[in-house]
Amino acid sequence: MVEPIFGVLGAVAVGLATPALPYALSFAAGAMIYVVVDDIIPEANTNGNGKLATWGAILGFLVMMTLDVGLG
Repeated sequence: MVEPIFGVLGAVAVGLATPALPYALSFAAGAMIYVVVDDIIPEANTNGNGKLATWGAILGFLVMMTLDVGLG
């Protein structure tokens, strides 16, 4: 008796979460980019390459987004 009840509840939960999924994934991607850049930039500043690391992260993000939009 428990499996059909929670199967229906799971299906309802998926139906309710589907509209919010793109926003949740966008937030997760932004959080991952922030964590990577937050770790890279201070480490690069210790060696005097802070501006190069910042511009590299920006350029890499732009290339990634261009390829994502261009290739679908």
